[in-house]
Amino acid sequence: MLGTTNAPRLLGYVQLRVGDRVVAVPVQAMKLDQDGDSRPGGFYVTGKEYGIYVDAAGEPHEVADQIRAATHEAARHIGARFAN
Repeated sequence: MLGTTNAPRLLGYVQLRVGDRVVAVPVQAMKLDQDGDSRPGGFYVTGKEYGIYVDAAGEPHEVADQIRAATHEAARHIGARFAN
């Protein structure tokens, strides 16, 4: 029997221009648990990799809001990283 996984599904990329650099941040959809058993949604950093998780079960307008908020957070984080 095949097990089910909560593997993220790539939706696309958000391109951020930070100074003279362009950074492509992947946007991935996955099931987000409200109980904290899963990864939280929004912008994340793992080592030198960036990404955005959104709720795969969300309504289109909710997903758009999640992407918008995470993009602002990503811009702040990446801007501060390149400023140093």
